[in-house]
Amino acid sequence: MEFQTKYITPDIKLSLYEGKLFKTEVIFEQHMLVWLISGETRIVLNDAVHIFGAGDIFLIPRNQLATIINYPKDGRPHKAVAMVLTKERLKRYYTRYEATGEPSPIKKLRTFTRHPLLESCLASLIPYFDLSGDLPENIANIKIEEAISILRTIDKDMDSLLANFEEPGKIDLTEFMERNFKFNMTMEKFCYMTGRSLSTFRRDFQKIYKKNPQEWLTQKRLELAHYELSEKHGKPSEIYYEVGFENLSHFSSAFKKHYGYSPSDLVKK
Repeated sequence: MEFQTKYITPDIKLSLYEGKLFKTEVIFEQHMLVWLISGETRIVLNDAVHIFGAGDIFLIPRNQLATIINYPKDGRPHKAVAMVLTKERLKRYYTRYEATGEPSPIKKLRTFTRHPLLESCLASLIPYFDLSGDLPENIANIKIEEAISILRTIDKDMDSLLANFEEPGKIDLTEFMERNFKFNMTMEKFCYMTGRSLSTFRRDFQKIYKKNPQEWLTQKRLELAHYELSEKHGKPSEIYYEVGFENLSHFSSAFKKHYGYSPSDLVKK
């Protein structure tokens, strides 16, 4: 079996992937703490590509658009422990512990590679995945609160992220789309992230860009792909998913239709 997932609770899981690569595009509706045991993970955000290897620990903020690509590496599967820090759990936590600092709208990905406290906390979960029954809820709560407390200890600015419970409001559509066009999300998710209904999103989009969203998104992704290939000497097989296409053949045909030559022809030039 290429992909397996084991759950201790709905908020704590161990994933194992043995295929060539696994790609998904998501909005992280909750904060997620990840310990990568083996393999490689690429996280494509609107402003950067983050690459993580075995032993890395990172926190992905909620309401974050991202493309996730997981690879096995060095003969080992992609294996990771993920812990979800839900808004409801954090609200309960902060009724007992006072947050320091002010909530911040900046939601950057944070790394804690090989930090001994976090690593030992997450490693202690491994034996629980082999239990025949469910993990008692009080133990799961203790482990998640332990992780939250460690995060607050090693990052003094952590409360500005974890104690911020605001939801996306209506934001500037042009700025958002220019920063996030390479994410291959549904229109409904774009609407949610910009604080609009579907009808309002389409109306505002047509007013700004004078074309429908899908046409504009395809054009922007192809323009970015052209730049990556011609100026940064990328390879079609490596950049198509980073600019928002689902597969290489669809990317190649769309590119040739738009420019009159294929991505491989451009690379040869």
